[in-house]
Amino acid sequence: MATKLKGKQKAAVLLIAMGPEASSAVLKQLREPEIEQLTLEILSMDQVSDDVSREVLTEGHQMALASRFLSSGGFGYAQEMLGRALGNEKAAEIISRLAANLQPHHFDFLKDTDPAQLATFIQEEHPQAIALILAHLPAATASRVLAHLPAELQADVAMRIATMERTLPEVIEGVEQVLRQRLARVVFSETSQAGGLDSLVKILGNVDRSTERSVLEYLDQHNADLAGEVRKLMFAFDNLIQLDDQALQRILRDVDARDLPLALRGAPEELRERIFKNVSARAAEMLREDMAVAGQVRRRQVEEAQQRIVTIARRLEEAGEIVIQRGGDDVLV
Repeated sequence: MATKLKGKQKAAVLLIAMGPEASSAVLKQLREPEIEQLTLEILSMDQVSDDVSREVLTEGHQMALASRFLSSGGFGYAQEMLGRALGNEKAAEIISRLAANLQPHHFDFLKDTDPAQLATFIQEEHPQAIALILAHLPAATASRVLAHLPAELQADVAMRIATMERTLPEVIEGVEQVLRQRLARVVFSETSQAGGLDSLVKILGNVDRSTERSVLEYLDQHNADLAGEVRKLMFAFDNLIQLDDQALQRILRDVDARDLPLALRGAPEELRERIFKNVSARAAEMLREDMAVAGQVRRRQVEEAQQRIVTIARRLEEAGEIVIQRGGDDVLV
């Protein structure tokens, strides 16, 4: 019967009984983790009897009724009105359950934090403070956080949890306030450092050439100055022409022999000639022959080959083997 079901199971039964349209409206009001949990519960229920559905619907209606009375007139009013409707015993049971749910849960703002991240976040706190935090988190979450703490800290924190006595509310609130402030600073710092021109250039450096071209064309239309700045900072296939002979030769040594003729099909004539100049006469002749006899290829294949060569250039730059000039301030030496 419904009395044996847990809270999430009752919620799942309630959603099933309400039907798809009403249930979807409810789910829109929930957070993603809650939606995932309820979805799993619904999937695990093969069949729900009419008696269980009726009992859960009745309980849900009673709880909604009690919440409405509480919000409109307080506990006294809710007790009186529910007593008239359901009897004093049933009213007292529902009011008691609602009161427990309405009480604020300490450290509730941490419950959805990834356990590994939370462990990193709190491990510099005093062990007694860590013990206090873990003691107020759900057991499953607290256990995972404890597992991610440094080994030398785990036993100390565990012992403090076991020997912890009643803690004054103001102490708990003080620890909560400090954590909230620290968390807010961390989030602000991470947010303030995200985005911007450098961020866009790094993103474009890892996309395919088609996406790169599409983004740059959009910037050209909506903010030509910004597009120019992005081009100064990033390195694309056509930028190979800006490299000196030594850097270009170093890149070509790592290029797959099948990629080069394919990539050159979409290259400016000036860049083609630079590359022919920086390979042996025999290699240049073979490149020209391959390009002449090859049939039609998809643009995507050309762009993918070009992107693989650009990736080589960027890798060599990161390794310090070549220098890529960006903007007007860099000087090749």
